[in-house]
Amino acid sequence: MFARFAIAAAWLLAVGPSVAEPLDADGARRLIVGKVFAFNCFDGSRGEGRIYGDGSVIGSIQMQGNGPARNMWLPAGTVQVRGAAVCAKLKGMPFDPCFDLNKTDDKSFRGAVTGMGFAYCDFTRRSSGVASLAPRPSSRPLSLAAPGTAAPGD
Repeated sequence: MFARFAIAAAWLLAVGPSVAEPLDADGARRLIVGKVFAFNCFDGSRGEGRIYGDGSVIGSIQMQGNGPARNMWLPAGTVQVRGAAVCAKLKGMPFDPCFDLNKTDDKSFRGAVTGMGFAYCDFTRRSSGVASLAPRPSSRPLSLAAPGTAAPGD
């Protein structure tokens, strides 16, 4: 499941070959980084997410259109630019998939795994205030103390 979400998240920077305007990595970065996109994939998976400039991703996904949506966070460096290609570095996968990039309009695009045009997701830009996206995780641990009180041992 983690790998599918990571691939879908990386597709946030990727667009398939069936549309008019191919994007290079810089064009994709300008269009997508920091913005929220909803996605629908060829296998029925759907969700929404945001890619940050450091290559981290946060969002939610419902696998194959069934079951509950799950919130996911992928660390910095998950989405990477390699030359002109946008790729995903995914722990546990035997290869790092790269993606074909094409823009469908000012707010939409399609992403497909390079060499596998049938494996695609369509993305549509959403407003930045999407409630279902959790805030970006902090590097600090959460305190178990009630607000305004000292934690045990402080």
